[in-house]
Amino acid sequence: MKTAILALVAFGVVVYLVDTIEPRYPPGILVPQEPYQQMTNGTRTWRMGKYLVTALAEYRIHARVLHTEPYWLDRGADLSPVDLAVGWEQMSDQSVVDQLEFWQGQRWYRYWPRNSRFPLSADEMNSHSANMHLIPANDEVKRALRSVRAGNLIEMDGDLVQVDGPDGFSWRSSLSRTDTGAGACELMRVETLTIR
Repeated sequence: MKTAILALVAFGVVVYLVDTIEPRYPPGILVPQEPYQQMTNGTRTWRMGKYLVTALAEYRIHARVLHTEPYWLDRGADLSPVDLAVGWEQMSDQSVVDQLEFWQGQRWYRYWPRNSRFPLSADEMNSHSANMHLIPANDEVKRALRSVRAGNLIEMDGDLVQVDGPDGFSWRSSLSRTDTGAGACELMRVETLTIR
């Protein structure tokens, strides 16, 4: 019995380690393009359970995933079960990523240098990375979002949105690449997700 339990624990550790190994790439920019964003007129809406979701801008992004964070218990978890911290252009470069530590929690995203200096200016890092609260359009996208890992290269298509719900609940996407702090995250309804 002890042998079976030890074997099961060892198997679980191996699965965990394999699942958390981050892909590595040669130095150089992996995602050379900015996200595509086109404002809409706010007439496209979706009813998602108790929420009304309104499109603010069409949005398409190719990015490197810097960190992932699942959510189960906060107010928006039933709508947005996963946040991804992503980077493009300079923030997709392995030589830059290797010099940073990343953290997500309570719907926030932070980074800090592994050594004493940041590899890029604050403006460059802020404008080439984002914390994205993601609303899957269907169960297939939801499963795909839950499978994304740090280091993956992804493509997502959908809309930046505003969400309104019961008891005055409101959640609105940032529409800027240069804002920081509360309200600076992108809230995206994801129609399609491809993991490269």
